[in-house]
Amino acid sequence: MRFASLGSGSEGNALIVEVKHTRIMLDCGFGLRDTTSRLAQKGLEAKDVDAIVITHEHGDHIGGAARFARKHKLPVWMTHGTYSMFRQQCDNLPEVQILDSHTRFSIGDIELTPFPVPHDAREPAQFVFSDGVRKLGVLTDVGASTAHIETMLSGCDALVLECNHDSQLLQNNSRYPVSLKKRISGIFGHLNNQAAATLLGKLGTSRLQHLVAAHLSKHNNTPALALGSLADTLGCTPDWLDYARQEDGFSWRQII
Repeated sequence: MRFASLGSGSEGNALIVEVKHTRIMLDCGFGLRDTTSRLAQKGLEAKDVDAIVITHEHGDHIGGAARFARKHKLPVWMTHGTYSMFRQQCDNLPEVQILDSHTRFSIGDIELTPFPVPHDAREPAQFVFSDGVRKLGVLTDVGASTAHIETMLSGCDALVLECNHDSQLLQNNSRYPVSLKKRISGIFGHLNNQAAATLLGKLGTSRLQHLVAAHLSKHNNTPALALGSLADTLGCTPDWLDYARQEDGFSWRQII
């Protein structure tokens, strides 16, 4: 089982999860040509992708999904709430599958366990991916942790965890209006570095092989601040961790 990011941030998001001969793209927030180019950087072609799974309807996660799915005849999975906000773009899609955010399902060799999260979207979900033995937990675009989230992510072999902003940098950012700051930092917004570290501290991490910080804000965070917060919680050095970049995500990580 392995995974890689095509890019992560407010300008677009996509993650590839691979088990045996199955590859799933989680979110597709890049344009058609850009997605193809980013796949090539990871040694893949569009024909190597078997399905697109969407977390929620915001443009940086779903903006390129319809065109990519139509061109390459891919099924798209999403919650009913996400579909209700995305319906106009779903015309002529080869296949739309509605998922229940409390019900496990499989696509090829990959088992997906969705779970609901607090975010300012219609019915957002995040996911744990498994090959039956190993587990990859993904949590981005969430304003606050919940007991259910902590249960879902505990015991994973790898985690992609949102570290969107540093609270002080956000509050001192004079370019952001107060309303936007409140949205980002609210319970339906995005996790700050300390909130992500606190969440991490509540998880069982004895099996953890990989931890990647994701969805870092370009204007309100730095990799050093994000990784430093997580490293303090794990009791490791920051260089054991990685972060997902907007330009090229991160390279393949193998879960053994």
